[in-house]
Amino acid sequence: MASRITTLLTGSAAATVALSLLAAPAADAQQTAPQPGTANTADAAAKDTAAGSQAEAPLLIGHRGAAGTAPENTVAAFKDGRASGADFFEIDVQLSADGVPFLFHDDTPARTTNVEGVFPDRANDPITSFTWAELQQLDAGAYFGEEFAGERIPHLDDAAKVATTETGVYIEIKSPKNSPGIEQLVADELRTDKKWQKLVAADKIQVLSFDEASNRTFASIAPEIELQQLSSTVPGPETLAQWAEFADSVGTNYRTLTAQNVADVKAAGLVIGVYTANSPEAVQHSIDLGVDAVTGDFPIQTARYLDGGKPFPSANGVEIVDSVNNPAGSDVQAETGEHVLLRNTTDRSIDVSGSIIRDAANNILAIGDGYVLAPGAELRVYTGPGTNTAESFYNDGTASVLNNGGDSVALWTPQGQLQDVFAN
Repeated sequence: MASRITTLLTGSAAATVALSLLAAPAADAQQTAPQPGTANTADAAAKDTAAGSQAEAPLLIGHRGAAGTAPENTVAAFKDGRASGADFFEIDVQLSADGVPFLFHDDTPARTTNVEGVFPDRANDPITSFTWAELQQLDAGAYFGEEFAGERIPHLDDAAKVATTETGVYIEIKSPKNSPGIEQLVADELRTDKKWQKLVAADKIQVLSFDEASNRTFASIAPEIELQQLSSTVPGPETLAQWAEFADSVGTNYRTLTAQNVADVKAAGLVIGVYTANSPEAVQHSIDLGVDAVTGDFPIQTARYLDGGKPFPSANGVEIVDSVNNPAGSDVQAETGEHVLLRNTTDRSIDVSGSIIRDAANNILAIGDGYVLAPGAELRVYTGPGTNTAESFYNDGTASVLNNGGDSVALWTPQGQLQDVFAN
């Protein structure tokens, strides 16, 4: 049975992939790097072709560093983003209660820290209500895996220490209304800190926000810095013309993007980028639409794909073939709720016991003991309750975890090897 990735690479999109080459990535911690000299003649030819068309390749940006393979917005994630050979890694900056710029995505610390153990009554307090000293007491890595325990919430300058003139930084000003004065502070950092100055001089800094007022403020303070307006959808030509007064580019959700949107953005003289394209299919779809930049949680794997290689070199042949995020009825109804569908695409049996499925928000579905998939067999892994069978495993959850508006899910072995990423 042909695998989903093989079908994608050998279809009509293969020529586009060859023309969309990026630098070959370093291996991530969970996977083994290919040995030098193992590329075949066809691979070498593809690399030669791509080298001549590098200017046409989309920029690759690691989302929150590399949120698919390391805890988001941590130094570990930034290092994965850099190791991928991506053009940039993206961060989210906010201000602490005492005015220190720190890197964190959410408005509260509950999802990605151990705040309940350190400050039991403050799990749902605004993250900006914590002082820098308090933030440094939180563990921002253990939620992702025990190997990341001890990762701290970084200072803005920690990103500059990891970045290089090859892999720069997308600085998203997050929830600016919760961080008054953040535009001036970020601009001052970029102008006065030598590490940031080096990146600015190399055109390796871009500032972005969903908040148009914040972007306009930043543009008035630091017009020399490239600026991106984020939006979940692309507006009409009139609004794009207004954005072109202060912004250089537009970043939007790839799921809603159309060819007409791309044409409208480029007609306004703006660059078009997408977020958060995590699967090879999502990346290829974005490239086919003509985008200039692709942001995703898995930059190491995306770089491999763009390089014409295997995005998941440790893959055992079990793939995610569907994610049913929004079934008829309740998402966690008994027997027939939301679930992820796996398939063994090989001619051998594969034990998937203990494997996990992790979504973009770090919700986890586990697979119990005793699940060995025969060749071609499928397994449905449910969030909610039900009766386990050879074809179905139920996590007995009481709350929906899969995003009804579209999600990405990654399959990991018990040994921490990434097998596949699926997005819808």
